[in-house]
Amino acid sequence: MGEEEREMTKRIDITPAPEPLEAYVKHFDELFGKSNQREGFRQYLEGLLLPSERHKTLTGLVNTEPVVGAQLPRAQKLQWFLSESDWDERAVQHQRLHLLVEDPSTAPNSQGVLVIDETGDRKAGHKTAHVGRQYLANVGKIDNGVVSVTSLWADERVYYPVDCEPYTPAHHFEQGKQDPAFRTKLKLAVELVRRAVQAHIPFRAAVADSFYGEDYGVKQGLRALGVGYVLALKPSHSWWHPIRAIGSLQEAARAARWKSSERPGKWIKLTRTFRDGSKEDWWALEVVTGPYGPDKQERVVIATTDPLTLPDLSTFYLATNLPAPRSQRAQDSDLATASLEEVVRLYGLRMWVEQSYKHVKHELGWSQYQVRSDKAIRRHWQLVCCAFSFCWYHASHPSENTMQEARLPSESEAPLQSGVPAEAAGTGEKNQRGKSHAATAVLASDAASSARLVGTLDHATALLERLVASTPASCVATPAPVA
Repeated sequence: MGEEEREMTKRIDITPAPEPLEAYVKHFDELFGKSNQREGFRQYLEGLLLPSERHKTLTGLVNTEPVVGAQLPRAQKLQWFLSESDWDERAVQHQRLHLLVEDPSTAPNSQGVLVIDETGDRKAGHKTAHVGRQYLANVGKIDNGVVSVTSLWADERVYYPVDCEPYTPAHHFEQGKQDPAFRTKLKLAVELVRRAVQAHIPFRAAVADSFYGEDYGVKQGLRALGVGYVLALKPSHSWWHPIRAIGSLQEAARAARWKSSERPGKWIKLTRTFRDGSKEDWWALEVVTGPYGPDKQERVVIATTDPLTLPDLSTFYLATNLPAPRSQRAQDSDLATASLEEVVRLYGLRMWVEQSYKHVKHELGWSQYQVRSDKAIRRHWQLVCCAFSFCWYHASHPSENTMQEARLPSESEAPLQSGVPAEAAGTGEKNQRGKSHAATAVLASDAASSARLVGTLDHATALLERLVASTPASCVATPAPVA
């Protein structure tokens, strides 16, 4: 290649993001063939990571007025980046996971779990991809909205999103539920586990709530993939049984002959130790009746703080295909054995989702997109996952000079206004690097607000503290002697 050709293919310089965000986003530069795509990627992540009282819509990300300001060049640039530009969302997904896997502080291991969960958010209208009137778990009722099924890797140290897939209601398909392209949320869950297996992400078991645990197809799909699972069952779970035989979980719990902590019957005492050092006594029961037992294809474990009353908020009913120690299945199965303590520990990791994950996703703007196409929605979710993953990257790659590295807006740049400036129309010329607003300017409307750039990293740190410190899912269950 000659000197002239090398000069022609040299990439256009762009305004870097603040460190260590720049150190993170530059790993993705090869995935974006145009300079405005690389700029858009940086600006989008900075906007998602900033604390804000506004929704993180496109106009919110660029700090402009929602209606008239949506026509500003800087808002239109992000709109184009999200909806029209030609970058590959799955390539970004692959690179994001590669960074997590290669970092020793976030690398997945065979003691963690793959959590399957769904998120439902309200969305008005009928033109948005995947929208429909359906049950929204975040709202707790049937409403108009979009539902996504997500996978999450977690252990006692870290957790982060692995993948996500939107659920498309049947009315979007020509043949409804009979259409070959239609997939239920249950099938999407198995598909996400399959992707994790194909990506060689290690995990001890797939973990999910009773929506998935009560479905035979999910269990069959997971067994076909050769993975272990710990899935919740409903308290009302029952099975066919002869008259006067035990036929439900409630009956099995009562038959365990609990009298008191001194006379526990068949219940085994466990001590769960949490991240803050606090401890809590739980009791676990191996159900050996009906279709369940250590030597059957599936085991059921009941774990609770009170075997007498089985309180709803602190009782787990768990189905697992992990073999019990010293059982016949342990000799025949390729899966490692799991004691009662281990089964409870694995499901306890799911509490990351309930206690913090959904809240942090909301902080990062998971549902606050204002786009309609399937491609743009998937891209927005992937960018939120990148922002989420950056929180862990920031913890393992701290910048000692964050304040010094934060750049003040250039004196030649006019401060951003909430209205439409006179130059909003622009000249239509490409690559106006001297006239375009830098990524830092997007975050500051005057010189005094330059510290808000550092706020991106401060907010990432605050989010990370919420991920780690406020979540009780880091518990480790250990057996304790029965008095």
